Amino acid sequence: MDSIDFTVIITIAFLGSFGHCIGMCGGIVVAYSAKKIDNGWSKIHQSISHLLYSLGRVTTYTLYGALFGFIGSVISFSNIANGTLLIIAGVAMVLTGLSLSGKLKFLTLIEHSIQNSNWYKNNFKELLNSEYLGSFYLLGLLNGLLPCGFVYFFAITAASTANVLDGALVMLVFGLSTIPAMFSLGFFVGIFKRTNLRNNIIKLAAIAVIIYGGYTIYNGYDYITNPNKTLLDCHT
Repeated sequence: MDSIDFTVIITIAFLGSFGHCIGMCGGIVVAYSAKKIDNGWSKIHQSISHLLYSLGRVTTYTLYGALFGFIGSVISFSNIANGTLLIIAGVAMVLTGLSLSGKLKFLTLIEHSIQNSNWYKNNFKELLNSEYLGSFYLLGLLNGLLPCGFVYFFAITAASTANVLDGALVMLVFGLSTIPAMFSLGFFVGIFKRTNLRNNIIKLAAIAVIIYGGYTIYNGYDYITNPNKTLLDCHT
């Protein structure tokens, strides 16, 4: 597992969460904060509620990681196929970075939202109206099911580990790295709306994603041209 660069995962996920994740999922946080959280609650009570929601998301992401790690372990690809997959993932990351910077609408095109389905609407409404503390965690689980460009990319990374536990760990680290942004949003919604903080972080995230996308494209090319290279070597 030493071959996976967790520093890169943490950096991209952390920066991206303050830009893309707040933009895509911030509405849900604002909705449950306004509907479910009483201003009369203590800060500890409110913090636990926000943390449970984030842990719900992380749980779903971790299960995704385990699933894709399993898929990667049972499906064998040729060097050309693996390299092509990495190049496609790298191009997707570059497009994602350009989308974050406002140059493209790539993320909007691939993030086909399931929140319009009756199943999602009914469960979301029920959990939003629930006074049960555990409903925050369940709401996070539900939100984790929403399609997301970042989740797609790191799911590919999880699959490349070809291991259930390693894949789960990749997505666990990714999910944990997004908690600070989503957790703080529940308390400081106004700050993100009134200042340039979010825009500046989005720009940093876009640069980081584009750089890593280019690095992934290079690794894909190197994998195709080097027959002795293994898929996990592409993360070293």
